[in-house]
Amino acid sequence: MGSDQSLCVVRERSLAVVVSGLPSDAHTWSLVYLQLVLEELGHDVTNMGACVPGQELVARCRAARPDLIVLSSVNGHGFRDGLRVVASLRESPELIATPVVIGGQLDTVGGDPTMASRLLAAGFDRVFSEGAALSEFRSFVAGLTAPAARLVGA
Repeated sequence: MGSDQSLCVVRERSLAVVVSGLPSDAHTWSLVYLQLVLEELGHDVTNMGACVPGQELVARCRAARPDLIVLSSVNGHGFRDGLRVVASLRESPELIATPVVIGGQLDTVGGDPTMASRLLAAGFDRVFSEGAALSEFRSFVAGLTAPAARLVGA
């Protein structure tokens, strides 16, 4: 490395995150908890609340252009709702590359072993099962903000 070049580590950046419930899910505590976790990590969070219609979520995300969309399910209908919502999000050119994750109780029958792979194939970037540790979610978010090393002054 020449004397006019130095290695600079770019600090983690704050993400703009949209947290939302699904159309059929009226539960709010998981959304508040996710919001608090993300804010504790230094991110800016818009919590859309429960029972959010898919088109409303898409319109809000198209306008806000978040760095991450987090969907939560408590009532067990996350798989069905999630498939519809992610299809709508991915139809929007502005959101096609935005990371979208889903987690919680995604079904009412005890866990179809193909459910996660089907959600990933539909367009989710990560699926967090009901029993997933919070550390898994934190690690995923940290991966989106990981510092990058670059040469400065080249």
